[in-house]
Amino acid sequence: MTHIVPKSKAPGADFCGVDNNYYIVRSDLGCYMKSSNFNHGYDLEVFSLHTSCRGGDHYLAHEDNLFYIIKGNKYRRVSSMTKDTGSIVYSLHPNCQGGDHYLSAFGAFYIIFQGRGVYRRVSNMNTDEDAIEYTLHPDCQNGLYYWGVKDYYYFVQPHDEWGIQYTRCTDFHQNTDATSFSFHGSVVPFIPGGLAINEGAAFGKWEALKTITNNSDSPIVWNKKLTKKVGYNKKKMDSVEQSWKISMSASYQAGTLTEAIAKYQFSLSAEYGGKSVQTQQEDWNETTEVEESVHVTLQPQSQMFIWQYQLGLGNEPVLFCRDMMFTNDSTPPSTVPLPPSSN
Repeated sequence: MTHIVPKSKAPGADFCGVDNNYYIVRSDLGCYMKSSNFNHGYDLEVFSLHTSCRGGDHYLAHEDNLFYIIKGNKYRRVSSMTKDTGSIVYSLHPNCQGGDHYLSAFGAFYIIFQGRGVYRRVSNMNTDEDAIEYTLHPDCQNGLYYWGVKDYYYFVQPHDEWGIQYTRCTDFHQNTDATSFSFHGSVVPFIPGGLAINEGAAFGKWEALKTITNNSDSPIVWNKKLTKKVGYNKKKMDSVEQSWKISMSASYQAGTLTEAIAKYQFSLSAEYGGKSVQTQQEDWNETTEVEESVHVTLQPQSQMFIWQYQLGLGNEPVLFCRDMMFTNDSTPPSTVPLPPSSN
């Protein structure tokens, strides 16, 4: 089973919420998504993150319609993560540092320490004012991401037989009024690792382009041009964006975001539906056919197989790589021609 990447393994990714809007922040992609309902996929809009708002360890939104970006032992408060307007930087009180998750609800700030199984509620993260700690209910301890709005807490559950879900409750200590919802399919690809949930896990394979046979008793020279596909299956991936309103910078080009999401997906480990490879150096232009000259000598009574490496999701190729390889039998090569990723 393919899993969503937890916050602890997805630097720059987080959830937050305020009033009737929920947000998924993807600092690694330089943007964030807003929705009025994750369950129904309503009002999905993607915005650019201002450069000063990128690279945060945690993101949260408060009922004062301000966003808080925690980086190290400081946090930046802004009224817009797109424009960085009204920005002020504060230091985190020592008692508020080192949390695994941060959120705001019921007029207060909450810091979750999953390793200790507790959460700390404060009215001010700079002064630790009105601080009190509670034990996390066991059912609330294993969330992948946490966020809050005025009257509710939310957390993303680990992927199980029911798919990708999130829970809403009014008390992390007693887990009262807990209700679970599924994420709409249009939201899932924006969550780290979610592309493989919708499209299928990533695969990498050598596809046979040509078989050359010499049935004679003398060596032959095969000198011809071979046609192959190179590039990115943009048509397949563009469908991911169709439910999103893209409100990013003027320099944004259609398809760029899903391209970045696909690159990220391929970089992930198999546990999260990836192939653990870097693809940045490949040709990510729209798929085209190119000719390549091949000059080989075949020995008598022999065959040669020409292979091309492809990456895909589910059962469909997404990226046709430049790499080709020649073998003397029909067994595909076992090597992976792309550099390993760090994810």
